[in-house]
Amino acid sequence: MSDKPLLEWTPSRRQFIAATSVTTAIGVMPFWLHAAETEAAQPVAVPLEQYQPEYFEALEWAFIIAATARLIPSEGEGPGAYEARVPVFIDRQLAGSYGVAADWYMQGPHNPNADPAQGYQTPLNPKQIYRQAIATVNIWCEQAYGKRFDGLEPAQQDDVLSGLQQGVVKLDAQLRDFFTLLLSNTKEGYFSDPMYGGNHNMLAWSYIGFPGARASFKEWAAQHNVAYPLGPVSISGRRA
Repeated sequence: MSDKPLLEWTPSRRQFIAATSVTTAIGVMPFWLHAAETEAAQPVAVPLEQYQPEYFEALEWAFIIAATARLIPSEGEGPGAYEARVPVFIDRQLAGSYGVAADWYMQGPHNPNADPAQGYQTPLNPKQIYRQAIATVNIWCEQAYGKRFDGLEPAQQDDVLSGLQQGVVKLDAQLRDFFTLLLSNTKEGYFSDPMYGGNHNMLAWSYIGFPGARASFKEWAAQHNVAYPLGPVSISGRRA
């Protein structure tokens, strides 16, 4: 296996935040307000290593922790996906209606070779895609590196994720949306309201200066390049 990266892609937090930040934060909040099955936050946010997944099995959980930690790494100025507990968000969404695509149009025909712009082209729901794709990726990693994904060095994990993004790491056609789902769900978990498991203690909102669910902050809307001083508030009314 060559040591050369599969492509020039690095999980830079600064690039990631600059590309998504407030737009994602604003967009995620109303969407997840309808996820009734995930509204009840766990009473105590136990350390991530002690969290008992609602959907993922042990090997899948190890993969998700490792993969999200490379998509939004902990090195740098702000919190990483690990500190923001993004894996908890993804697990709880897959355990609920999102995981079974309860409100998606899932009827055929499905054309796995269609242009991605034509939308979702698989009969598999997100739960099924995650489960099957993680198993496939772990097998690929064992063949290429002799270890599962979670046991690889960070640079190797970056290569695998890049390979998934570019189609170098081959998945069945029905699983082609896996990387897109993983990246999208990671962003959503990072910027969602904490009641859904991610954005622990509103760390991501605090980092980008997003006010959260404050009733009014209109006096600050036109003050460009001025740091918002009050900090975010969650849907439950908790302040950061």
